[in-house]
Order: sequence, then C-alpha cells, then structure tokens
Amino acid sequence: MTIDAGTCFLTDEKATLAFGAALARCTGGRGLLTLRGNLGCGKTTLCRGLLRALGHTGPVKSPTYTLVEPYEIGELRVFHYDLYRLNDPAELEYLGLRDFIDDFTLTLIEWPEKAYPLLPLADLELNLQVSLEGRQLSWHALTPYGNILSAALTLLAEQLVA
Repeated sequence: MTIDAGTCFLTDEKATLAFGAALARCTGGRGLLTLRGNLGCGKTTLCRGLLRALGHTGPVKSPTYTLVEPYEIGELRVFHYDLYRLNDPAELEYLGLRDFIDDFTLTLIEWPEKAYPLLPLADLELNLQVSLEGRQLSWHALTPYGNILSAALTLLAEQLVA
C-alpha cells in the first residue's frame, strides 16, 4: 500500500520542532523537500527541528537574505534555501542549486514556487497553514522516495499527536 499524502495538526512551536525531528528520522539526511506557506507559518521552525535532530548544534536562521544556508553535519550535507526574495528563477544557476541536488544531500526549499520551472520535482512537498489554534501541516509525495517518506511520516505523525 502506498501512502502518498498525509496531514498533521501542530499546536505550537514545540510541536513544529518535534515534527521537524520526526521528518529528519524519515529522510536519513537525503532528499528534496519543499515547504510552502505564508510568512510566519513555521517553515523555518520546522527546518530548525529537522537540523537539530540531524545533529546540528549551531544557530539555524532563515536564509531569507542569503538565499541558502549550507550545513555540514558529520557525513551529511544539508542545504536550506529560502527563495522568497528570488527575482528570477534563472538566479538559481548562480546559486548552484542543480549541483547540490543529488541522492546524498538533503535539500530544503522554502518558497519553491519562486523557482519554477527550473526546480526539479521534489520528493515531498510540505504545506503549512496558520489556524487560530496552531498550524495545519499537509504533505504530498511526488516521487517513489517521497512515497516512502510519506508512509513513514504518517506513522510518526500518529505517534506525535497520541
């Protein structure tokens, strides 16, 4: 059975960090994940939880102005992009985005819609929406590897809210 999509309700920042940590366990430090949502909805907080769970101990800031923050965590390579300020998708060539998307790297991209049509198909697309009580998170797998991530996330999400 393939589970290609799922949802989870995140009550607060702690829950968002915990979901990021769960996502880290699922990825094993590889894949292409896109994060969508309005400003302030928790995309960077989710990335912070993921990076901490992978073992990063330094600060995790939004790469809004730098466009990309690279992380070397032991043997893992993680690139966190925030494309909110991207004016033209062609600018991605200057950032070397294509050079860093491979089977051995975890790439996190906030505001992926700014990069179309140059952005490759994500393994997993995550969407965050603010509600009065917290954040509604949904995800959708777009590749076979994404299906594996989605199935694992669905099981972990059930444990997070239990």
